[in-house]
Amino acid sequence: MHSLTLLTDISLGIIFATVAAHIIRLLRQPPILGYVLGGVLLGSNIGFGLVTSGESIELISEIGLILLLFIIGLEIKLRELVRMGKAMFTLGIVQFLFSALVAAGCFRLVGFTNGEGTFNLLYISVALALSSTLIVVKLLHDKFETSTVAGQLTIGVLILQDIWAIIFMAFQPNLLNPEFGGILRSLGSGVVLVAVSFAISRYVLPRLFAGAAKNPEMILLTAVAWCFIVCGMAEYAGLSREMGALIAGISISTFPYGSDVASKVAGVRDFFVTLFFVSLGLKMPEPTWQLIGLSLFSIAVVLLSRLLSVVPTVMMFRRGMYAGAVTAINLAQISEFSLVILSLGAGYGHVSRETESTVLTAMLVGSVAATYMIMFNDTLARLLVRILSLVGLRGSEQKEAAAGAASDGKRDIVILGCFREAKGFLDSVDDLMPELKERILVVDYNPALRQQIEPRGFKWAYGDLANPETLSHHHIENASIIIGSVSDTFLKGITNQRLLAVLKRMAPDASCVMTADDGAMAEKLKEDGACDVVIPGRLAGAYLLDVIRKLSGARD
Repeated sequence: MHSLTLLTDISLGIIFATVAAHIIRLLRQPPILGYVLGGVLLGSNIGFGLVTSGESIELISEIGLILLLFIIGLEIKLRELVRMGKAMFTLGIVQFLFSALVAAGCFRLVGFTNGEGTFNLLYISVALALSSTLIVVKLLHDKFETSTVAGQLTIGVLILQDIWAIIFMAFQPNLLNPEFGGILRSLGSGVVLVAVSFAISRYVLPRLFAGAAKNPEMILLTAVAWCFIVCGMAEYAGLSREMGALIAGISISTFPYGSDVASKVAGVRDFFVTLFFVSLGLKMPEPTWQLIGLSLFSIAVVLLSRLLSVVPTVMMFRRGMYAGAVTAINLAQISEFSLVILSLGAGYGHVSRETESTVLTAMLVGSVAATYMIMFNDTLARLLVRILSLVGLRGSEQKEAAAGAASDGKRDIVILGCFREAKGFLDSVDDLMPELKERILVVDYNPALRQQIEPRGFKWAYGDLANPETLSHHHIENASIIIGSVSDTFLKGITNQRLLAVLKRMAPDASCVMTADDGAMAEKLKEDGACDVVIPGRLAGAYLLDVIRKLSGARD
């Protein structure tokens, strides 16, 4: 009878999560919110009370948590950590520690403490220092921002946050008994488990995966079996099963077959991730004004801690105030990993239900807000930079622009924005007409471009196309040719038509070449005074047609 009840509960969980996720999708919110909402509707605290078995809820949560951590481990690339460099490691350390300290100070003021066997203040501090990898990476990928300076900084910090979470999880079982000997034994057990897991993954698993390569279901079964084997080893060593799942995933991700395993496990991952977040929704308590107030307070603390820790650190390494502001905005939400840590802490009896509910509610509300904050991160970051500039703080990119303004006037070919098309143009100049280099000025808001293009003979200058008045610092009125290289799809805070109008007023004698997404917009830009318009899609299509003609002719 119990197995039948469990099957019914899982079925209801999947059905409600699916329906809620579709509704959430129509509202353009992360699907995680739909999964949690499905659990809320099933639970007895707020919902219809269709799932009431505590054992079913805990079993669903345990299975989902183990598979979720296994997948998180698969996605942690240790080689990427090594390549990050000193600046990224410093940012990752400062962000986590400073954010945790800010959260601890703020929540101590509202009555959160440690003591009497509970660690509410510690857990909420760690939880609010972590940001959501699932939400952030998805949104940045959709916006084509993963390769920008801010995007790379954001992803690097997220990876380091996962490492911080793993370290904290290693200490969780010993928080109630924090003697040096117990902690040392846990560390020793963890080191041995990691060494054994990596050794087996290096010398045994490749042969198993190679033998199962022609049977995708065997790849999947072998990977999941490896996960539960390491979970059992971890439990035997006195560590948590969840810690074992994480180590199992990391051990596979390190080697060449890791990406193949990750792709094969993706379907199982989505299923069990759904169940884990459904189980969180089932535990959601009835909202009170105190709970809502604490959740909103948590979101404010997260935003404050990210701004105070990220922006100054990024500026210190001369990556620019703007890049620091965008990175801080990207990271201003609570991680799904925080819910994992709180769930484990509740199992150990370390945290109260109030603390767990506060973080869960804040994660849900913050995820909705974060979706829009990342969508409009450019606008918010520019506003923040202007506010800081008014109080006397200037980013390194602004100082460099002011310092280099006089020399920029000697370059009469001005490229506004340095995205794909502009980078391709610079490559062509390098290969075919290098004598043009001394005439070209590239104006862009990304300070990292300076190190990439100035050694090649081009000139970079900071410029915010959304505020065209900044272009006057570069004396573009002396330009003979101005190229707007970014189409409206990727242009931030302005359109090509508005930009062209400003350029015609500032440099009436210059020939303006703009970029458009389609023929209709190209015609409008020409009517407004552009001497020519580049349509990247048509250029690519013409090139492909030429390739097909050559290939067809060769076969004939």
